[in-house]
Amino acid sequence: MSDATAQPHGLQQARDKMTEAGVAPAAVDTFTRFYGILTSGETGLIREDDIEPLTGIPRHADLDIDDAAAAAALGRTAICKLNGGLGTSMGMDRAKSLLPVRSLPRADGASGRTLSFLDVIAGQIRAAREATGARLPLVLMDSFRTSDDTLEALAAYPDLAVDGLPLDFLQNREPKLLADTLEPVAWDADPSLEWCPPGHGDLYAALHANGIVTALLEAGFRYLSVSNSDNLGAAPDARIAGWFAASGAPYAAELCAKTPADVKGGQLVVRRSDGRIVQRETAQTHPDDLAYALDATRHPYFHTNNLWFDLEALAAELDRTGGVLELPLIRNEKTVDPSDATSPAVIQIESAMGAAVGVFEGATAIEVPRSRFLPVKTTNDLLLLRSDVYELTDDFRLTAAFDAEAGETAPLVDLDKRYYKLIDDFTARFEAGAPSLATAESLTVSGDWTFGAGVVARGKASLPDDGAPARVPDGAVVGADGIE
Repeated sequence: MSDATAQPHGLQQARDKMTEAGVAPAAVDTFTRFYGILTSGETGLIREDDIEPLTGIPRHADLDIDDAAAAAALGRTAICKLNGGLGTSMGMDRAKSLLPVRSLPRADGASGRTLSFLDVIAGQIRAAREATGARLPLVLMDSFRTSDDTLEALAAYPDLAVDGLPLDFLQNREPKLLADTLEPVAWDADPSLEWCPPGHGDLYAALHANGIVTALLEAGFRYLSVSNSDNLGAAPDARIAGWFAASGAPYAAELCAKTPADVKGGQLVVRRSDGRIVQRETAQTHPDDLAYALDATRHPYFHTNNLWFDLEALAAELDRTGGVLELPLIRNEKTVDPSDATSPAVIQIESAMGAAVGVFEGATAIEVPRSRFLPVKTTNDLLLLRSDVYELTDDFRLTAAFDAEAGETAPLVDLDKRYYKLIDDFTARFEAGAPSLATAESLTVSGDWTFGAGVVARGKASLPDDGAPARVPDGAVVGADGIE
């Protein structure tokens, strides 16, 4: 079957499958738009010659916001966390936000109750409410595979819910497409794997389909702060809320200054043709332009995926488009079963929510400290967050042991993927807890090492692969030449 006949037929099959599954019409229309882009051959590339770097944005450190104005703005702000991720890259099959991430210290100095990402988020919300008097509703965008477990976990915090507002709403889903025919894949071994989330750009169709923006406006809220649930740095911030309210902008993105470790992720640039800020993802960067995109002297910021919306402007745009925002396509090539590289190749149609910056005229950005960007994408990140590089404060914020403002950075952790990539394998090898990394510049582990209690990594700590499983003894110090 040729592509010419397969593509229209594949689209109708996909639309029928989504409709029969009860997917929201706005999501079906969004998928249809992207399918057309996919079959048109449009690359979506943003060439370096067509843009200018984004520079000269305000800095969080320089904000001069009156405390009363900041508190008032936070009082009209709602918090949305994207919580649809399963952590499949770490071998998980449930919400990543349920992973244990920290332990509460006890009076005797020992570790107490273990906290998940959701526990820390709940703590941040409650602490901010107590400090400012804001109602500060929390609304989670869950997937059909994370909602039940998430709501069960949040039942431990009955005071989180705000009258008239849901604790969560569901993101949409769409069929994975066979790479050779662009028809929906069938996978009898596990039919749930026939579906995928449409990327976090689905936020807009999901907000529209579930009536969330209207509900927030009717409840008296004007601003919405959106971030990923695996980024515990994005705690409620009254100063940013005050700045955003005073700016009058419809939309704002939080950016961080690049360090040498920042080689991936989206960035905001200025389109020369109209002077509008747009987002350029790595997938939208031409190979010939990659060196420019990664050059921190040319493009000094990267996108944190922390966003701010004026709810009135967002409502107007959603009503105008029926929830189908004109976002660029991201073509994600995978296998139908992510754990089986021999399963059929598929294409997942995705989009990035940050790309909406190009939709809102007058959109802006702010440089925030690195402390607002602490994502956990791999077990390397998780070990760092569990270590003494960070301290959990009484208001459930994570403060760093290093001085980011002075140019210091967190240690670089590189664990052997053969033994630490999957969460169960990782947990078994750090059963006694994370090693101390406060005095480490980096930790590189090659081979199969199990860590004892009280291990300390110093400098450029490194463990070699000796070809057999080994153990770091309790209380050992690991340096550049291994166990000292």
